[in-house]
Amino acid sequence: MAETSANVLLLTGRFEVRGSSLYTLRLAEHLAEYGFAAHIACSDCSRVDKVHRNSLNIREYSYLDQPFVGQLVLEWLWRDLADSMPDIIHIQSRKLFKQGLRLARMLDKPCLITLHDFQPVDVRLKTEDVHVITISNAIKQELLQKAGLPEKQITVVHPGVKVQTAATVAAVLDPEHRPVIGMAGPLETVKGIRYFLQATKEVLETYPHIEILIAGAGPEELSLRNYVKQKQLTEHVTFASNLFDFTASLTAIDIFCLPSLEQGLGTIMLEAMALGKPVIASSVGGVNSVIQNGETGLVVEAADSSQLKERILELLDDPLRARSIGEAGRQMVQERFSIEKMIRTTTNLYRNLLAAKGAVVTS
Repeated sequence: MAETSANVLLLTGRFEVRGSSLYTLRLAEHLAEYGFAAHIACSDCSRVDKVHRNSLNIREYSYLDQPFVGQLVLEWLWRDLADSMPDIIHIQSRKLFKQGLRLARMLDKPCLITLHDFQPVDVRLKTEDVHVITISNAIKQELLQKAGLPEKQITVVHPGVKVQTAATVAAVLDPEHRPVIGMAGPLETVKGIRYFLQATKEVLETYPHIEILIAGAGPEELSLRNYVKQKQLTEHVTFASNLFDFTASLTAIDIFCLPSLEQGLGTIMLEAMALGKPVIASSVGGVNSVIQNGETGLVVEAADSSQLKERILELLDDPLRARSIGEAGRQMVQERFSIEKMIRTTTNLYRNLLAAKGAVVTS
């Protein structure tokens, strides 16, 4: 572990079952290896398990991510920073942009924000006071085109994931077990979960013994549970809610689906690929920069349950091909999306921004 030479404040909102929350935790876990001490200020960390929470430097400030009250809460945060004054402010959520930029200006410290998805472009990003990290080139291009940000103000840093070795990967479509078709992430309309359910309902006509797993939580959960009842899928579908760590669910899945209508990149998809799972994903956002169709995964049109069904059937019909695609995806993730690469790129950016402020940070 490198000697700590600078403090980073990771400013975020509510920790949820989504890739952006995993990204923040990975930064907090590994920054010390590159000479930076991580401190997290968030509005709610109740979904982070206690063991993990106690091992990290997390402070909770209720309502920090609220538009107006958050400005008052920021004053409390500012006073608490006296014992660990940050050298750099790294905003993890768009909701915290105003608070984070204000804090950086108060302290005269460099400021960054990481953007994980496509949302209406915030014109406030057009300020030289903040550097923007995007998790995919697709999001970067949107900012260049719609927000008119200068390219030098944007850096692409792919999220890093833990990759299993080939020897420890669980067998895909083991003939001794029922096939599990699944997905994981926030349960939101934009994730296209109803198309997934429709596709798997049709797959059941050919493979009546498959199991369907939906891991995650979110505003659509009750509606999706009702939809499952209406489609008479209750005996086949399992909802795994209230899980912050998707590892157990992803390990149980044989074929992972990402039927999103929009997608910045797909961190949970990368987590599944890192476990050697064959992936079928919508051709949206940054997905095409990850999956080479037919080799490291399969790509379908968004909102097309029929095409998704056909791709699932292809893999169920040919387990050897499914395993081959899963292994190719695992190797690709190992090469391109390692945690080490994410942290190294991020800390190099930290050093450059600190140097521009006249601060010297040792490696």
